[in-house]
Amino acid sequence: MDIQLVSALISGLGMGSMYGLMALGFYITYAVSGTINFAQGSSMMLGAVLCFTFSQTLQWPLVPAVAMALLCCALYGLVVEFLAVRPFTRRGSDAWLMSTVALGIVLDNLVMHTFGREPRSLPSSLAITPLEVAGVNLAVYPLQLIIPVVGLSLALVLHWVARHTRWGTALLATEQNKDAARLMGIPIGRAIAGAFALSTLLAGVAGMLIAPLANVNSDMGTLFGLKAFSVAILGGITSPWGVVMAGLLFGVAESLITVTLGSGYTHIITFALVIVALALRPNGLFGRAAVKKV
Repeated sequence: MDIQLVSALISGLGMGSMYGLMALGFYITYAVSGTINFAQGSSMMLGAVLCFTFSQTLQWPLVPAVAMALLCCALYGLVVEFLAVRPFTRRGSDAWLMSTVALGIVLDNLVMHTFGREPRSLPSSLAITPLEVAGVNLAVYPLQLIIPVVGLSLALVLHWVARHTRWGTALLATEQNKDAARLMGIPIGRAIAGAFALSTLLAGVAGMLIAPLANVNSDMGTLFGLKAFSVAILGGITSPWGVVMAGLLFGVAESLITVTLGSGYTHIITFALVIVALALRPNGLFGRAAVKKV
């Protein structure tokens, strides 16, 4: 197999894992609350910027820097739910659609004025020397092999938590029937807030993993957020494994198009393929049509 093609497949799986993680965040909030955090791209940017700030600017060791960055991302998710979602859902309004977008723009601009406009590089020993096989440079960094493993491992952990812990059971119950869950004593408000915290935490993980391979800046999450939302819809936003698989497919397709046709065609063709796929399967590749009992 051509080395360039192998490199494209590996890097595509890495990027696809990032899209899948962020799309999984869209699934979690939609399943539990029926709402979507359109500031998810900003959450990804926040994870990368905070990791850079703690590890490079403040010179913290990597593990505490990552842990604090993830904690801040989770807290940001609670803020999004409390300020931009809860006040509107209580009144039966869909204004959270715009308020989450607005809150993401506010965060992007706050980071721009504090962190600066200049892109920065987050160094990593896993993104310095490309891998070689039999003396042939694969043009792939070790981090690009680790990213899909981390992404799929996190998806498996979430699946286990949902099936084998009380908090996961509470989220599943809230997803299936909020009124019944409330009658069983499950705190719906806290379950929804926890879902938003988990959603932004996943986006923060994606931001930190991709940061050594891309520049860290205040608007890095905009396009990532748009692609992740496309992936969530493409996979079927009601199917957790569907959005993960759609993320991998999107990433590989994007990478292969870039290698074969050039980067100028990447977004044109990938988003055109998304439109065609949704035209053929309106509920997503792995989603199911909702069944309503009357």
